[in-house]
Amino acid sequence: MVNVTIDGRRVGIPYCTLCESAQAYFTDRLPGGRPAAGLRTSGLLSRSNKVMYELRTRSVLETFTASALSGPLHDAGATLPQTTVVASSWGAWKRAHPRTRIAARDGATGRDHPADPLRGRDDNGPIVPIGQADARLAVQERVIGVIGRGETAVAFSSEQARAALADGRDVSLRGMRQLADASGLRAIDRAGRALVAHEAFWLA
Repeated sequence: MVNVTIDGRRVGIPYCTLCESAQAYFTDRLPGGRPAAGLRTSGLLSRSNKVMYELRTRSVLETFTASALSGPLHDAGATLPQTTVVASSWGAWKRAHPRTRIAARDGATGRDHPADPLRGRDDNGPIVPIGQADARLAVQERVIGVIGRGETAVAFSSEQARAALADGRDVSLRGMRQLADASGLRAIDRAGRALVAHEAFWLA
């Protein structure tokens, strides 16, 4: 879990190795006008995804939507606003965005990080229960989840989208279009405006 200020906005970024996902939520404008103290990892899991909580109110939030499940934020009907996360290798990102700044207070720069942090533990499937699975895709297929205007949600197969874009083909559905960014993907609408999106295993 990372809590950081970017361009004057406070952002909480949960990362889960079990579902290969990262989201980014604005935490500086909560109901009642008070900023969040920061997001934390609860140690609990839901559908193989970490469950987070807000430190000041002790409210539990669902990680994929940041909707509050309990506590004062639930009573206020709070859902944290989300922004886009692009999953990319550092080398490709640095080439595409050479002026990028790094949040690495612990000196993580200059170290190699494993592409598979679980070291093969879930190669034969999820290592914790996920409940009933949607059979349209394999549970560990990587998808780009996009939230369109009007809260329409669409999942694009990451592998298929990357292959199509590499061939110069268009990847779009319901007014949501995928674009290559470094070695990752991002989404825009018909007007070219950024849409909220992140990459994850289909199971989550």
